[in-house]
Amino acid sequence: MNAHTASNETFVDRRSGSRHVWFLNSAFDKIGLDVAMRRITERAPEKPFAFVVTPNVDHLVRLERDTVLARLYAQAWLTVCDSRVLEMIGRISGESIDVSPGSDLTAHLFDQVIDPAEPLTIIGGSESVIEAVTRRYGLKDVRWHQPPMGLRDNPEAIAECAQFVADNPSRFTFFCVGSPQQELVAEACLDHGGCTGVGLCVGASLDFLGGKTRRAPVWMQQARLEWLHRLLQEPGRMWRRYLVDGPKVIQLWFSWRRMQKELRKLEHALSRPEKVKERALYQRIRNLEQQLAARD
Repeated sequence: MNAHTASNETFVDRRSGSRHVWFLNSAFDKIGLDVAMRRITERAPEKPFAFVVTPNVDHLVRLERDTVLARLYAQAWLTVCDSRVLEMIGRISGESIDVSPGSDLTAHLFDQVIDPAEPLTIIGGSESVIEAVTRRYGLKDVRWHQPPMGLRDNPEAIAECAQFVADNPSRFTFFCVGSPQQELVAEACLDHGGCTGVGLCVGASLDFLGGKTRRAPVWMQQARLEWLHRLLQEPGRMWRRYLVDGPKVIQLWFSWRRMQKELRKLEHALSRPEKVKERALYQRIRNLEQQLAARD
C-alpha cells in the first residue's frame, strides 16, 4: 500500500467517524490543546512520518478554490483548529470546534516537551529566528534547512526538503514556510517513505518564540482579536488577508448552512418507512464514493 492510498483511507475514516466534525469545508479532530499535545508527544518517533495541520479562516477560504490545499489536508494525521474566530462561528452554528492554535502547540512543545539535547529538524524560518530560538531553549542539535523562495512551484526544492527530513530524523519536524508550501513538503515526506516522526505545519510560530514578531496579549487572544493585533503589527503584509479574504468566510458559512438544511431534508425524507430502497441506494452510492476516494 502506497502513502497516498493509506492517507486516503484515513481521509475516508476521519470524515465518517464520530471523533471528527466536518465544518465549512474542513474536517477537524474533536480534540482540544491538551489532547492534541498528548497524541503528538506520545507517538513513537520511529513510526512512519505523519503530519499536523492547523487551519484558520484564511485556509478555509482558500480551500474553496485551491484543490491542492484540499488534497494536502486530506492526508493530515491531525487537523486542529487554529482560529478562535472559527470556534465562535462553530458555536453559533451549533458545532463544537475545539481550538488548538498552532502557535500554542509550538510553544507548549518547546516549553514542556522538547529536550535541549534531542535532535530537532526545522524547514524554513530565518537564520536570526533559528539562532534566537536555539539560544532561548539551549538547543544542542538543530538541523535547519532553508529552501528557496517560490517553493510551491519548485518540485525539486520540495523533494530536497523531504530528503533533508529523511536524512535528519527527529521526533518533531517544524515546517515554517507558509501554506500551502509547508503542507506540500509534508506530503513529499509521506511520499518519500524514509521519513519518521511528526511534522507540524505551524507557519510563523517560531517567529513568536524567536522574538521576530510579538504575539497578541492574552486578553486579545481570548477576545478573538489576535487577527487585529497582527494586522496592526504588519498592515502592509496582512491587510488583504484580514480585510479582503477573511470576511469571505461569512459567505462560506451561509453556503454551509444552506447545504446542511438540504442534507437534513434528505435525511428526513429517507427516514420514512416507504423509502427503504432509496436509503439502501443512497448508502450504496456513499460506499462507492468512499472506495473511489481510497483508490485515488
